[in-house]
Amino acid sequence: MRTLAVGDIHGGLKALVQVLDEAKVTEDDQLIFLGDYVDGWSESAQVIRYLIDLSKTNKCIFIKGNHDAWCEQWLASGIVNDVWFQHGGKETIESYTGFSEEEKKMHLNFFEAMDMYHIDNQKRLFVHAGFTAMHGVEKEYNIEAFYFDRTLWEMALTMDKRIKKHSELYPNRLKHYSEIYIGHTPTLYYHKYKPMHAINVWNVDTGAAFTGKLSAIDIDSKEVYQSNTLPILYPNEIGRNK
Repeated sequence: MRTLAVGDIHGGLKALVQVLDEAKVTEDDQLIFLGDYVDGWSESAQVIRYLIDLSKTNKCIFIKGNHDAWCEQWLASGIVNDVWFQHGGKETIESYTGFSEEEKKMHLNFFEAMDMYHIDNQKRLFVHAGFTAMHGVEKEYNIEAFYFDRTLWEMALTMDKRIKKHSELYPNRLKHYSEIYIGHTPTLYYHKYKPMHAINVWNVDTGAAFTGKLSAIDIDSKEVYQSNTLPILYPNEIGRNK
């Protein structure tokens, strides 16, 4: 059985279908989604519908991202977060046109059931953005760090690779896990279109919300599967490329 970690989708259903096809996913494969399923391209509600159906045939783990938390708030209360609306929320609301209240409730339940993080039996951590607690995610007091923290990734990028794990200079945050898989910070910021690796952190957000691709990575072999760039798949849309 393979385990694939899938980066931020941001409403790009066509990219999701394409990357799973590229990876030749079967019902034997486990899929760990790193969050931000909605906001950007025009098919956010359709992505959620697809993932709910996918979870009936495959073992899936769904991590909650910041955009998912905003969408959850809207589905639960009708409250539209202003920041969310400007960063893809408008398109997500429009994607729910024609959806019944019953299906919206099903989607709300889906968001509410998402994990904040996942740790497997090999001490591999999967989280949307990062965490700040020195003693690991279980000791994190600031829940929003799971949604927004970029310091974990920045620390990994700037760390001297010659520093060994037993060294006092090796960051405590990184010592708790054999590997850490994140999304949230597009690799496009670093002019990269593929997942990036720094120390023991893998960043799988390859900019599907913008001009990049959706990526999935086999966490054992490290083989990467990718969609086309999203503007190719949605030529009449701009996504979050404002």
